[in-house]
Formats: sequence, structure tokens, C-alpha cells
Amino acid sequence: MTRLTTCADPATVAERATMHVAAVIERARAERGVAHVGLSGGTSPGLTYELMSRNPEHLTATELWFADERCVEPDDQESNYRLARDTGLAGGAIADGMVHRMRGELGPGPGAEDYASLLSERLGGSGPPVLDIVILGIGPDGHVASLFPGSPSLQAGEDSICLGIEDSPKPPPQRITLSLAVLRAARSCLLLATGAGKADAVDAMLGDPSPHVPASLLRRERLTVIVDDAAAPGPPAR
Repeated sequence: MTRLTTCADPATVAERATMHVAAVIERARAERGVAHVGLSGGTSPGLTYELMSRNPEHLTATELWFADERCVEPDDQESNYRLARDTGLAGGAIADGMVHRMRGELGPGPGAEDYASLLSERLGGSGPPVLDIVILGIGPDGHVASLFPGSPSLQAGEDSICLGIEDSPKPPPQRITLSLAVLRAARSCLLLATGAGKADAVDAMLGDPSPHVPASLLRRERLTVIVDDAAAPGPPAR
């Protein structure tokens, strides 16, 4: 069952999220000696990254991965890697050698192949690579990572790892994303949402699973959702 926590404001969401991620990292290190954390872009995750970077002692033996990336240079304003770097997380609290960025500058197809190979090499085994936690935002349309409503990418098989996107409905159109299979294989996912513009998406995500709401396809028993009051789903209609 999905765990839903509602907080007063975005700052409190980031605080709760940071505590949750720290606990997951600690447990992963205790059980396997290293923690593998997936990052997304967006304002809500960005606030969490800022808080995480202030406590580098909580991030030892932690490797960073990315749930998706725009096909831009790493210094571009649109780059998710740049967000992680500018918030002090990638290359700051966590050394560059432990940060595995998606090489968006390669383009969708080659970039996806490159990242799939890296994930398989580092986390390979039977089935999809398994991350300890993936931190996700949610779009107003219910998309997560770069998996958009009704996209053929949602139908990629269980052996898919990373996908090249040529026609994202949200600019820029060319992207790289982890597959739904990898998101569902993660030991846990943390979805963050703030602002009234996300309330309908959060409500839809908690409803019946549907390819029209990609976030609803995440594994509910492994999903934690933290939202602020503005993004909280409303009471059921009577």
C-alpha cells in the first residue's frame, strides 16, 4: 500500500524527504555495503537535494544515478545533472566518481544504450538493475521520469533498462529515461509533489493504474508519497 504523507509547505516536504532518503541509504549500506540512489529533475526534488548535500556524512558509500535526462550538454540549464550539481549533491557531497550521469549529449538512442550498459555492468544480475531508491517528481499530467501518458515507452518489456525518447510532449523533445520496469524493480520509490498544480495528478496517481497516468503504474507497496497541503488529494466525492 502506498504511504502518503502531507506536510504544511514545500520546505517541510523536503525535510521529510531528506529524512526518508537518509534512512533508506543507511539500511542499504548496512545490508549491502553501498546505496544506489536515483535522481530526477524538478523543483520539489531540487529542494530535497539541497538538504541532502548539507549532511555529506549521511551519503558515504552512496552512488548517484538518474531517472531521466534531457538530451542537452551537462552544463545546460535544462540538465538534471546540472540541478544535482548546483544543489551541491553531485560532485559536492558525493564525489564525481560516485555520480553516474546520463550522457544526454549523445542523443536519445546512443545515450540510452550507454546508460543501460553502465547500469548492467554495475548492477547487473537476473532481471532489471535494482536501485535502492528513486526520487521522483510528478508532472501535472501524471508523468514520472520521462515516461509520459499513453507513450509507447510504457509498453517496453521487462528486459528494457533505458529508453531513448524522441517526441516528448514537454520540451525538449529528445530525452533519455529509465524504463518503467527499472522504476518498478527499485527497492523503493519516493514521489514528491508541491503546489496546487500537482493536486489532480496526485489524486489520479492514487487511483486505478492506467497508462494515462504513468505514476499510477509504480509499485504501490514500494512507493512513498510526500506532498504539501496544496498538492494533497481532495476528499472523495459524495
